[in-house]
Amino acid sequence: MPATGALKRVIAPLIDPVAFDFWAARVNPLLSWERPLARVVARQVTARDCVTLVLRPNRHVPPVQAGQHVPVTVEVDGVRLTRSYSPSHVRASHARRRGGRKDCLAITVKRIPGGRVSSHLCQEVRVGDVLELGEAFGAMTLRPDVPRWLYVAAGSGITPLMSLLRAQTAATAGVDVTLLYWARTRADLCFLDELRGLEKAAGSGQPGVRVHIILTREATLLPGEYSGRPSADLLAQLVPDLAERQVYACGTGGFVDSLRTLLADQVAGFEAEAFTLPERAAVVGAPVQVTLRRSGRVLDIPAGEALLPALEARGIHPKHGCRMGICNSCACDRISGTSENLNTGATQSEPGVVRICISAARSDMTLDL
Repeated sequence: MPATGALKRVIAPLIDPVAFDFWAARVNPLLSWERPLARVVARQVTARDCVTLVLRPNRHVPPVQAGQHVPVTVEVDGVRLTRSYSPSHVRASHARRRGGRKDCLAITVKRIPGGRVSSHLCQEVRVGDVLELGEAFGAMTLRPDVPRWLYVAAGSGITPLMSLLRAQTAATAGVDVTLLYWARTRADLCFLDELRGLEKAAGSGQPGVRVHIILTREATLLPGEYSGRPSADLLAQLVPDLAERQVYACGTGGFVDSLRTLLADQVAGFEAEAFTLPERAAVVGAPVQVTLRRSGRVLDIPAGEALLPALEARGIHPKHGCRMGICNSCACDRISGTSENLNTGATQSEPGVVRICISAARSDMTLDL
């Protein structure tokens, strides 16, 4: 085990972390000087094109709360790539196990066509492989002051809500949670058996977990299933006490946008996270010049194109994490120029911090990169 505390501070100047990690991995792949690593200890197909990986972290992985996201770094074809995933299961406080090992956490990954990291995790990663994890982020965590909840998930947006639901039911008896779960077909549903089990555990007429499945591309519905996009009528039908509930929602940008419009003024509280940009028509103009001050490079980028993928397409790989404007890993100073927030459409011309994953250039711009 690597040195800790005072001893580590004393010997740190004598240690090359890269060399230490190289040789320590020969003894135990989870040993490192300071890198947060996790070994895959179980793998299960959860739904169509969807895999759950159970991870055992080393001592350098910071605590993760239910509902948060964790950056996961893998090497694909010799290139290190990072994407963020919300654990579908988190053990409280990473309590120490016998022998000093931490409890496990699980990530549930949906393979995205063309997605290099999701395809690698779903198709290539096996039990025994080691992944690198980053610091967890996200504010959509449990609040003890909320008596009634409404969770709304679309597709893989179920994962942070599932971790919250598991944490709630493990810690508290008689939780009052209604879950609306949108998916294309039954084959795309994750955790359905477990969700039905939680629902059955509630006594008739008693607070508990209520699950409503809404399918958008299923030809024939079974009893208890619904169809359609989010609408005021459907929400009122499924959640008659809507005004009393705190909403946590997760899905695509367009899904979250429609829910916010429908629910923001109709519920006790509304918080949401989206794993894609909102489905707004792109307004791409003539190229503008983006100057990277540190490297001195000057690039032509179409006005309106998100800065992070535009830079990556030109061989530049800035630090980033979630790619959806939550973690702030990609934030950098905009020294000059006008940027547009692609989530909100707001523009900003004063010098300041810009999150390049959700921002586009609307004029010639200088970034501190």
